[in-house]
Amino acid sequence: MPQPDLVIFDCDGVLVDSEIVAARVEAEMLREAGYDISAEELAERYSGLTFKDIMMHIEKEAQMLFQASLISQAEAKVDERLRAEVKAIPGVAEAVLSLSVKRCICSNSSEERIAAMLQRTRLAPLFEGVIFSSAATPTKRPKPAPDVFLYAAERMGAEPTKTIVIEDSVHGITGARAAGMRVIGFTGASHSHPRHASMLMEAGAETTISRMADLKATIAALSEWSEEG
Repeated sequence: MPQPDLVIFDCDGVLVDSEIVAARVEAEMLREAGYDISAEELAERYSGLTFKDIMMHIEKEAQMLFQASLISQAEAKVDERLRAEVKAIPGVAEAVLSLSVKRCICSNSSEERIAAMLQRTRLAPLFEGVIFSSAATPTKRPKPAPDVFLYAAERMGAEPTKTIVIEDSVHGITGARAAGMRVIGFTGASHSHPRHASMLMEAGAETTISRMADLKATIAALSEWSEEG
């Protein structure tokens, strides 16, 4: 395809190095609730999902029930830690500024959390007015549903097939592909693991990068090469 209509960035694990912070808090709370899991395992298995969906997956797999109040408790603790600790992915501001096409964010995080993280990392001016949280879409369905991607494309005046998404999670890639978009997998955040790139490729990413410095050239290469050959 020619130059894309739109480049969509996931937030957690793509713009900001937040996944490992959230995983540490959530794993600690799950262990206290009786389910033994490390932050690293949680990040590898459930990256990209809301904590509510993580709990539902575990309840089904482990045949156990958690108290519903655990969701709000975890969200509050994660927000507190992120406000104090989250950092931008190295080189991300320069990478975003190097792009000459429209851009936006599609995330499962709440609008409030996204705003707080972008303010702390000084990335907020790069995405003013173009932040889409799945919870704020008409359907409110989070990734891996494609809804937030399709909603953003419509609002941004972009064709899904002419949109490139940058994602760090299998669930995010699944949603973007279901929306008919092309995906670059990103493996440069602290929660990345040895199988990360292969998992993203298996989920539908056309390629992966581990450095934001490679983003512009990768988008240019994809723009010259169509999936149809």
